[in-house]
Amino acid sequence: MRVLVLGATDYIGSAVVERLTHAGHEVIRLAKDAGRVAPDTAARIGDLADPAALRAAVTDEIDAVLHIAAPTGDEAVDAAAVHGLLERLRGTGRAFVYTSGVWVLGATGDTPADEDTPTEPIGIVGYRPRIERQVLDAAADDVRSVVIRPGIVYGNGGGIPGLMTDWAREHGIGRYVGPVDTRWPMVHVDDLASLYLLALTRAEEGTLLHGVAHACVAVAALAAAADRSAGGTGRAEPWDREPAAEVLGAPFAEALALDQVVSGRRAVDELGWRPTRPNPLTELTGDTRA
Repeated sequence: MRVLVLGATDYIGSAVVERLTHAGHEVIRLAKDAGRVAPDTAARIGDLADPAALRAAVTDEIDAVLHIAAPTGDEAVDAAAVHGLLERLRGTGRAFVYTSGVWVLGATGDTPADEDTPTEPIGIVGYRPRIERQVLDAAADDVRSVVIRPGIVYGNGGGIPGLMTDWAREHGIGRYVGPVDTRWPMVHVDDLASLYLLALTRAEEGTLLHGVAHACVAVAALAAAADRSAGGTGRAEPWDREPAAEVLGAPFAEALALDQVVSGRRAVDELGWRPTRPNPLTELTGDTRA
């Protein structure tokens, strides 16, 4: 397949590009500026704020589009971007995979949330369920539309756990926002990349998938592991929401304090997804006993 990828150089996107290339697909990157494209790299020029350029990038030889770019934070801009990308896919049966996230579910309680659980988005992703619906509704126009909601992504030193390691290094102790019993659904970036490949090649139109390999990971334990990763002894302390918000911004601090248990079973059952990477605590510390 020739696959147009938005966000190809970002944390998740770069892992997905590597996985697609390894599987024999031709990746065409969407870039804002031709000057930022490496020589001999297949690319199209476009920007989320320019839906006409996005439409032009989806030419007839593009077999699928993967939207892994970070949202702009402006609902009208993001909705127009999705509309532009979808316009030339309608009536063709070609694939469009959109990246959302589990924060649209809000706090879940102890019962694992699955893809049928109603959304209760927190502020940082407040409009995202409407974009999800825009994508999924394109299935009625013969677009093989898929939405993936990744959990908290970790691995290869990146993601929020990588940020937590930086905090531990800076402050001399692991830190976490929210109550001590806060839990996060998580997925290794390489396992997530494998899910994108499966979604691209196997998912039916109108499919919603949770990219979650670990339904709930104790955030306090993750902060302690981040401290060990930073060279400490595995100590962790709470970071109160108010001072955390002053540093990180209130929306992000709210997200970090969100307690969730989320199931990724549908991807396993329907697509044969098999996450194989170490769990987050092992990944951070290298301790196989974690």
